[in-house]
Amino acid sequence: MYKYFPHTEDDLQAMLERVGVDSIGALYAQIPEEIRFRGDYNIPREASELEVRQLFSKLGSENRQLTCFAGMGVYDHYTPAVIPNLLSRSELLTSYTPYQAEISQGTLHYIFEYQSMMAELTGMDISNASLYDGTTAAAEAMMMAVAVGKKANKLLVTGGINPKTFEVLQTYALHQGITLVVLPVRDGVTSLDDVKAKLAEGGVAGVLMQQPNVTGIIEDFTGFADACHEQKALFIIDSVAADLAVLKSPGEWGADIAVGDGQSLGIPMLWGGPYVGYMCCTEKLIRKMPGRIVGMTKDNRGQRAFVLTLQAREQHIRRQKATSNICSNQSLMALWATVYMSLMGKQGLKEAAELSYAGAHYLCDELLKTGHFTLANDKPFFNEFYVKYDGDADALYDRLVKEGILPGVRFADGFLFAVTEKRTKEEIDNLVKLAAL
Repeated sequence: MYKYFPHTEDDLQAMLERVGVDSIGALYAQIPEEIRFRGDYNIPREASELEVRQLFSKLGSENRQLTCFAGMGVYDHYTPAVIPNLLSRSELLTSYTPYQAEISQGTLHYIFEYQSMMAELTGMDISNASLYDGTTAAAEAMMMAVAVGKKANKLLVTGGINPKTFEVLQTYALHQGITLVVLPVRDGVTSLDDVKAKLAEGGVAGVLMQQPNVTGIIEDFTGFADACHEQKALFIIDSVAADLAVLKSPGEWGADIAVGDGQSLGIPMLWGGPYVGYMCCTEKLIRKMPGRIVGMTKDNRGQRAFVLTLQAREQHIRRQKATSNICSNQSLMALWATVYMSLMGKQGLKEAAELSYAGAHYLCDELLKTGHFTLANDKPFFNEFYVKYDGDADALYDRLVKEGILPGVRFADGFLFAVTEKRTKEEIDNLVKLAAL
């Protein structure tokens, strides 16, 4: 009857006996009758390839493509058209997990290049082979700091962190015996004096800052690394990857760990993912870093080859000794970011960042001229900024969406606007014109 089910009736009965029930119904006996589904499942009939393509094309056409001025961790950057074609090449699109070096040279090669590029971008010594996304990368950095700190179990977190990242930190900390201490934000930034005061209380494994912070402000971290190291705590910086093409790198700030999301490296917004998290650190922390590290060597014929040189995953060593249980790399997205950085080059990355910066400052100036918007904090910002609105912000948001514009992220009593190199002067002027009505 169920020709695609792998289990026979005897298999099912053996499993039921093992758990101590005599039927499938008894297995679900505790589920209340009032919430059990008794109707027919809405499973469509079988269809041809043409019909399936037509169905999904029709579903896709129902999505509204808005001109995006939203950010807060996900940005509408340009994606070179050649990337999807390069990603599908067989020498690159090989096995997901490159355990066998002799058949995974393509995968190992691009991971090595990814690591090299990310280490240079962040100014750090070492990069791993990527993580799921920026939020889990931050959580892994938190656990890494606690592992290094041994008896220290507190993480100081800037109040200027993305709330989604903080929620993931809370989830991880809950069952790891880690205490999160939120540092206050004063006039849009985190004070070094507040950091020093909390560090002096002791038991701090690390300090996590975000650059730019959640409201887009570029913070000055002068003295932060020294303050952390004096108390034997690690300094962690969470950054949007593309911004590091022009901003001072975590390495230059003296950070021990650099984390963030790589979505800004040409990966489309994709309605929320998949993305890729990056993690880089100093060389002395390499054995505490989760995930894999790919290295370059020579084979028995003297030819260049790539291998997994460090892999402290639970698949390879005793679970209690493993550095992480989530460190599978987002291989396809890491490849995407690698191809993007290769195509753009250093100058291309810099120009895209500078265009984003210029566009954001132009939009901000024009919004302020309307008299309806004011900057929440008079601090330097990059390509994202928080402005307060003197009218009904929800009504303005809805009106702009009807006009085909995604007007930033609704933030407290205003908006968090983001601009990338894709936004034209005409699009910005149109937003300002409609917002001024």
